[in-house]
Amino acid sequence: MTEPKTRYFDIFMQLTKRHLMVFFKNKVRLMYTLLVPVIIFAVYLLFLRGLELSMVQNILSDPSLGLDAAVISDPQLSRYIETLVDSWMLSGIIGLSTITVALQTNTVIVEDKERGMNRDFASSPIHRNILIASYFLYNFIVSALICFAFYLVCLIYLAAAGEFLLSFGEILLSLIVMLFATVASTLMTVFICSFVKTEGTMMSIVAIFSTAVGFLIGAYMPLGMMPEWVQGICGFIPGTYACSLLRYAFMATPISRLTAYAQGLNIAPETMTLLISRLTGTFGYDINFFGVPVSPQFQSLALSVYIVVFVALNIGAGKKISEVLGLGKKKRKK
Repeated sequence: MTEPKTRYFDIFMQLTKRHLMVFFKNKVRLMYTLLVPVIIFAVYLLFLRGLELSMVQNILSDPSLGLDAAVISDPQLSRYIETLVDSWMLSGIIGLSTITVALQTNTVIVEDKERGMNRDFASSPIHRNILIASYFLYNFIVSALICFAFYLVCLIYLAAAGEFLLSFGEILLSLIVMLFATVASTLMTVFICSFVKTEGTMMSIVAIFSTAVGFLIGAYMPLGMMPEWVQGICGFIPGTYACSLLRYAFMATPISRLTAYAQGLNIAPETMTLLISRLTGTFGYDINFFGVPVSPQFQSLALSVYIVVFVALNIGAGKKISEVLGLGKKKRKK
């Protein structure tokens, strides 16, 4: 029994290696996949960052808070607020990247379908499940590598801007969440793309889905700004919980530093509570599922449940996947 298992494992690894080589040999596709999170990051720096900082300025200038002009213009307070805003947005982009990169990586699967490469696999003694599993592993490896590279870009930016406040534990936690999110995104996107047969359709899905999902998981704007029924819909997307958990890791220290510094500005305790509440409400990580607040523990549980659900869906769609791939598909009679 050991020899067949070893043989199956060798075939599985060779197929995964083949998919990786096909992906990395296409320089245009590789560059486009790498640029997706970088473009979003550039848009944030050029346009969104100033807008979000102005939103914070409006909160500070609200007459109901009664803050002095000296407090509002305090340079160190502004610095902590910039760190809070950057940490909020960068963690959101990382969460979004786990989805967009995984989706883009599936182009290899669709190409194999459209170009009939799977007929070669079908004519060889390769078990259908081994082929499908190799696509999953290939997608996860590529997505994890690219997301990790962008994660490093984010850390470098925070360090260069003098906003790097993450502890070793927070870095480790954010990496674990990112890998966890990559698994969920891989399972979700492979399931979606198992029903796609042409590259043209795939490109349309990538363009539409990549644009919409950033809003639906709260990467671009807080979920609290959306109607409650929209927030409920967002709760059915695994990336929503991944995005929120990443923000817990990235924003814990900036919020505590901001709170500690603001308390030293002789702000009244009730005003201080209201200020932090408004800031975290605007740039926070709270999730409401049809009006029910979801704590970090339940967010982790929800992400785990979605992974199990998509594993089951992919197993259930195995026959459909095999039919699309050309494995086991009956020839039509003339």
